[in-house]
Amino acid sequence: MAQAKIGYAAMLEQFGPAEVLDLCARADTAGFSGVMAADHFQPWTPQQGQASFVWEVLAVAGARTRGDMGPGVTCPSFRMHPAIVAQAAATLEVMYPGRTWLGLGSGEALNEHIVGGYWPEVPERINRMFEAIEIITKLFSGKDVKHDGRFFKMETCRLWTLPEKAPPIYIATAGPVTAKRTGQFADGLITVGAPEEKIEMVFGKFAEGAREAGKDPTAMPKILQLHLSWAETDEQAVANAVEHWPNGGMKFPKQDIRSPKDFEQMAALVRPEDFKGRMLMSADTEVHRREIQKYLDLGFSQIYLHNVGRNQAEWIDAFGREVLPKLNA
Repeated sequence: MAQAKIGYAAMLEQFGPAEVLDLCARADTAGFSGVMAADHFQPWTPQQGQASFVWEVLAVAGARTRGDMGPGVTCPSFRMHPAIVAQAAATLEVMYPGRTWLGLGSGEALNEHIVGGYWPEVPERINRMFEAIEIITKLFSGKDVKHDGRFFKMETCRLWTLPEKAPPIYIATAGPVTAKRTGQFADGLITVGAPEEKIEMVFGKFAEGAREAGKDPTAMPKILQLHLSWAETDEQAVANAVEHWPNGGMKFPKQDIRSPKDFEQMAALVRPEDFKGRMLMSADTEVHRREIQKYLDLGFSQIYLHNVGRNQAEWIDAFGREVLPKLNA
C-alpha cells in the first residue's frame, strides 16, 4: 500500500522563526511530507510567546525542505486585502513551482481586529472570504482585472510575477454551508479533527458542491490538521496540553476573542478532562498511529500533525521512526 502523506504543522505562535525553520528541516529529514505554517498576528496566549509573519517563514522553509507547503490558514478579508494575499501566494509558487498551496479561512478577531475595522458576525465573515477568493482567482488568471463588490474594491491591475500554474486554493471549513461552497469555488478543503459523523457531513456537503460545479470531488484534496500531545509519559503529555495549548480544551467558539490576555484568563479554567474527545494525549506512539490511520481511512488525502508541547525535536524523531512508516494512504 502507498505510504500516507503526513506533514508537519509549524505553529508560528509557539516558536520563533529560526527555531521553527530548524524544526521544519528536521521534520523533512524525518519523513514528513510537507509544512503547514500557522498565520497569526498574535499567539493564543501570552505564554505561547510568538507570532512571526507566515510568508517570510514559508519563503525560507521552501529552501530548507523538499515537500509541499502553505499557510494553514491565512485570512484574505481584513488585515490584508485579497490582492496582497494573491501576490504573496503567486510569488511563493514562482519560487517553488509545484510545491505550494494557499490555505484560506474566514478569520479570527485575535489576528484580524488589529487594523481597527468592524468585526462582523460569522455569515458576513464567510461571505467576505468567498468574495476575496473571487479576487484572488481573477488575479491568478494573469489578466488585467478589476473588482467592485460588496466588501472589496480593486482597480484595474494584474499580477506581474505569476507562476506557470496557480497554486491550488484550500478553504478551512467545519460547517455544511461553507463545506458546500468550498466544493464549488475551491480546489480542496482543510478541517480539524472531529467526530466521524461530523467529518462525513463535511465531506458530503463538499462533494455536493463540487459536483454542482462540474468537478470530481474524489480527485480534490481533503486535508486534516490534527492536534495531539505526545511525550515520554502520559502525565507529561497531558501537562503539555494544559500548559502549552489550553485553547485546545476550550469548548466554545473562539473567533470573537481579541486578546491573548483574555485567552490567558480562560486558560486558567482549562482542566485535563476538557481535552477528552478533542485531542489525543498519550506517550504510546502506537495509540497515536491508530488515531491518525483512522482519519486516513475516513478519506483524508493528507494530514498535518501538530504536537502541542515544546518537545518538538523528540516528537519529530519518534514519529519519524515509529509512526510515519506504518501509516497507509
